[in-house]
Amino acid sequence: QVQLVESGGGLVQAGDSLRLSCTASGGTFTHLAMGWFRQAPGKEREFVSAIKWSGDLIRYSDSVKGRFTISRDNAKNTVYLQMTSLKPEDTAVYYCAAGQAWRPSGSVWLEVDFHSWGQGTQVTVSS
Repeated sequence: QVQLVESGGGLVQAGDSLRLSCTASGGTFTHLAMGWFRQAPGKEREFVSAIKWSGDLIRYSDSVKGRFTISRDNAKNTVYLQMTSLKPEDTAVYYCAAGQAWRPSGSVWLEVDFHSWGQGTQVTVSS
């Protein structure tokens, strides 16, 4: 397992952009699939995006597709989530996660697909 630390959260207005970062340590980052989940108040944690270790395969939830972009820099052991056109419904704690598996296109991503988790970073979007 690896240790993950997220950063970049904050309070923004609707329509603004924000970039989250997640830096890994204590493991082999380049062999890991990385993902982002989020949990809004009173709701279950939901999948946002994932990127394969090679960076050539990416998945997004329908709710963020076209607005969020995931990327990774294996030299820096860091994965990013660029969020644009933010909406109040994007307000949540965002969690970075690392795992070994990669699901085929159209599959539902689950928390159990990832074995390491960060502590989360709060993103609040005001209307």
